Order: sequence, then C-alpha cells, then structure tokens
Amino acid sequence: TFERLNLLVVIESEIDKQMKRKKYEELTFTDDFMFCKVLVNNLELCRLLLELLLGIKIRKVGNVNKQKSIDITADAKSVRLDVYVEDTEESVYDVEMQTSVSENLPKRSRYYQGMIDLNLIEKGDDYTELKKSYIVFICMEDPFDRNLSVYTFENRCKEAGDLRLGDEAIKVFINANGDTAGMSEDMRWFLKYLKGGYAEEDSLAGCIEKEVEKAREHLEWRTEYMTLQMRYNEIAAEARAEVRSEIAKEMLRNNVSIEVIAKCCNMSEEAIRKMADELRSVE
Repeated sequence: TFERLNLLVVIESEIDKQMKRKKYEELTFTDDFMFCKVLVNNLELCRLLLELLLGIKIRKVGNVNKQKSIDITADAKSVRLDVYVEDTEESVYDVEMQTSVSENLPKRSRYYQGMIDLNLIEKGDDYTELKKSYIVFICMEDPFDRNLSVYTFENRCKEAGDLRLGDEAIKVFINANGDTAGMSEDMRWFLKYLKGGYAEEDSLAGCIEKEVEKAREHLEWRTEYMTLQMRYNEIAAEARAEVRSEIAKEMLRNNVSIEVIAKCCNMSEEAIRKMADELRSVE
C-alpha cells in the first residue's frame, strides 16, 4: 500500500509537470511540437539540417512525416518517430529530439532501427530492398560522457576494426554540449542555438529560428497545440484517478479506515464508502 502511495506521489508530480507545459508562443525548436512542424513543413530546411548533422550530401527530400507510427503486429510495441524522412536516393532518416537523459537510448535506437526495417521490408519483395537508414538523436545532454559533439555508430567486426558489416544501418547521436573543435561554423552555431544561444542570421540555425518565429504566428498550429494540450491533461487526469482508485481499494481490503483513505487518496469519504459497498457486493 505504501509503495503505491509513493507511486501516486510520483505520478502526481509528473502530471503537474505536464499540466505546466509551455504556452504556444514560448515553444522553441527543441520542443517536439515545434521541432516537427518546422522540419515537416520546410523540406529544404530539413534536407540542409540532415546534411549538416550527418556530413553527407542529399540531392532531394522526397517525403517527410511527423510523429510517424509504425505498428507491425497487434501485440508488438509500436514506435512513434518524431520526423521520418525519405530521400530520392533510397535512404531513410529518423530524427528525434531528446531533451532529457535516457539510459535506454542505445537500445531505443536499436528498436527503432528494427521497426523501420520491418516496415520497409513489408513493402518490398526481398531483404535486398532495405534502404540505407539513419537514426539520429539530437541530445541536449551528452549521452555517452565522452564530450564529443557527434557520435556515429556503424556495425564493425570486433576482430578486424577496419571491416564494416555493410548493413547500411547508421545511428548518430548529436550532443549539444560537446567539444566543437574541428566543427564547421554552421555546426557550432547550431549546437549553440540548441542550448538557447544566439543564432547567427546567415547560419542554418538562423534560418531555423526564422521558421520558428513564423510558426509562432501560425493560428492553425496554435489551435492544434492547444487541443493536444487539453487531451494530454484529460489523459493525465484519468490516469491519476485510476491510480487513486486502485490504491483506495487496496487500503479498504487491508481494513484501513475510510477517513484515512480519503485523506491519503484525496477522495471524498462518500466516494470511499460507495467503493467499499461495491467491493463487498463483489466479494
């Protein structure tokens, strides 16, 4: 019971954070909603950002989806990708904005990679149809504590380090706080911009900020954001009520007094009595 009460405290705290989400005009590029809107609605900017982060040339971006869901089977864990991009040269890109520290980031990237591959193979006749793929996480904190600005991972042979597997599955982690020595001017400005610094007008970061400023004036997107916020709050309230109810029931089964339960679970005594009656009728 006490463990569940502690859980309730944690949930309440998390819900309070969610309820205090930013106002639309306060959103920045690092906020998921703005991040997706800016990149999905400006294909050229999306292409330039991918080129900057990956150090490659992309001829043309053919298709961009925000919050793309991949559900392979009904009982499998689905994924929702922030920005999913396909170019015209048989490559795909998943770009994720990661503002908090996550110990599971490496395995999350592995799972995303696998789900994208399964999604691609469903459309093809053979595994040879798999496209070259890049999983990109833009991190506000160093995910590996090596002080690098860019971490690029490819599968290599353990016994022969210069031998690449050649599966064309690449994972890249961008660290906003990494060492920028040797980085291009555009990359340095971008990393500084991520941390809330000034964006040089002629840099790619400056172009991104201009799009963010335009997006803040977009009335339709503002309405969409507010609608999402209302739905998030409803879901959070429902989750909080469900946890309280389960804890109250367990306390009743352990003969805790109605007065104490009502106080601990922030529920009315009348609601607890009704719950007690329902439990007795079932038992």
